[in-house]
Amino acid sequence: MSEIYDLRGLNCPLPVLKTRKRLQSMRIGERLTVETTDPLAVLDIPAFCQEDGHRLVDSTSVDGGHRFVIEKG
Repeated sequence: MSEIYDLRGLNCPLPVLKTRKRLQSMRIGERLTVETTDPLAVLDIPAFCQEDGHRLVDSTSVDGGHRFVIEKG
């Protein structure tokens, strides 16, 4: 089960910056579910995961935004 991190209402670059900070306190292999309404997050979150060595497990459109499941690398 992954923790849900509600970042709805925040705009670029805050979703990526806050996700990075939250993942720093987690153990490798733990998962974080991020919810965002920022349309740029669809590009920014996958790029952030690739750059920082995390695995994007799932990326789903939800009502009013997007949900990402990230596994800490």
